[in-house]
Amino acid sequence: MNLPGLGDTIAAIATPPGRGGIAIVRVSGPLATEIAHCMVGRVPAPRVAAYARFKDGAGAVIDDGLALRFDASHSFTGEDVFELHGHGGVVVSRMVLERVCELGARAARAGEFTLRAFLNDRIDLAQAEAIADLIDSASASAARCARRSLSGEFSRTVENHRDRLIELRSFIEASIDFPDEELDLLGTPETAARIAALRDAVAATLAGAHRGAVLRNGVKLVIAGAPNVGKSSLLNRLARTDTAIVTDVPGTTRDVVRERVVIAGVPFDVHDTAGFRETSDPVERIGVERAASAIDDADLVVVVVDDRDAARDADVALLERAAAAPARIVVRNKIDLSGREPGVTVDARQTLTARVSALRGVGLAELEQAMVDRVLLGAAVCEDAFMARRRHVDALERTLAALDRAQCRLVVAKAGELVAEELREAQDALGGITGAFATEDLLAHIFSSFCIGK
Repeated sequence: MNLPGLGDTIAAIATPPGRGGIAIVRVSGPLATEIAHCMVGRVPAPRVAAYARFKDGAGAVIDDGLALRFDASHSFTGEDVFELHGHGGVVVSRMVLERVCELGARAARAGEFTLRAFLNDRIDLAQAEAIADLIDSASASAARCARRSLSGEFSRTVENHRDRLIELRSFIEASIDFPDEELDLLGTPETAARIAALRDAVAATLAGAHRGAVLRNGVKLVIAGAPNVGKSSLLNRLARTDTAIVTDVPGTTRDVVRERVVIAGVPFDVHDTAGFRETSDPVERIGVERAASAIDDADLVVVVVDDRDAARDADVALLERAAAAPARIVVRNKIDLSGREPGVTVDARQTLTARVSALRGVGLAELEQAMVDRVLLGAAVCEDAFMARRRHVDALERTLAALDRAQCRLVVAKAGELVAEELREAQDALGGITGAFATEDLLAHIFSSFCIGK
């Protein structure tokens, strides 16, 4: 690829800015060994941390600490790498970096160390993205899933699917090339069975990717309902803190109140909204409009109603609006006043209802488990999840669609050329996940989100 500056020696401060115990200046590229000699007066033995003084151009000591060198064959980037581990201070680490740049390195761009690791076949693209996802993990479950992807488990699964696709394409194309053979390869049940088995395997991977995307991105959960049904009390219970103001006065919540919570390993961005009702108050009306907008963008809508009341027109209208959300739960609150027992039920239309008392905290554990089950489709948090991004999910969905079309072409038309073309599209879609087919624009977009030192 013709990406700019790939032959340069790059350098960056690889630790977070600010005061700390240690600051690491990382150097990668053809000048790394020469810079090491100039900075510490010798070339350190590879993969051995050694005490050294870091010197400027006049020989004065800038700092002291550990010097560490990696040959290209054993480095993360696939290039010669040199690191200086000094005292964690903004000024002193900047002075060390400036001296490294005087010796021929240039400041690394965001994600450039990881980009070089990818281009030098140290990791594939999915593993590179998993590095950033591990750093940004919002929960322990997300961190574990990112680590699985970084170890290559997701990539190996995808490559296994690609290998099976290649075998299938070879099998199909052989039947096209030799149409006069007595054996009808396209007409055998084995061919359809192989496509169906691969289709099911990709579908399982897609389900795991969906769950990983939930762990990575979090779930936008919107709490909606009429005024004074206990929405803010429910938010406070979920957040384990008094985030929202709770009063007996209807219309207390005028705007969307947000809180980030982690429930059973799943991060939720909880939005408490203004109560839905007709109002002449212009400020409250804006709050209702914002609540409606939040529902339209939600991953999960929790519609709260008072368990003492029969269904009202406003509740019915709200449930109809929430029906377009990917997931919906009805919470019948205030069972401490209605006298009913807590619990979770699902009706014939798959509407899930939970009876709770947000004020007393009764039924909350069952509700939280129901929320997690809804967004993870009933699976365990990390059972088969991969730390997936939107592009991974899109690629797997395209693969699945191409396999469905291939199956149809085979069974209905027995059109070998069309089946082979659908399999090729499926293979190309999978190749984009690991970077077998990656454009410069895609790489620039992915690595621009990394921190400088990675």
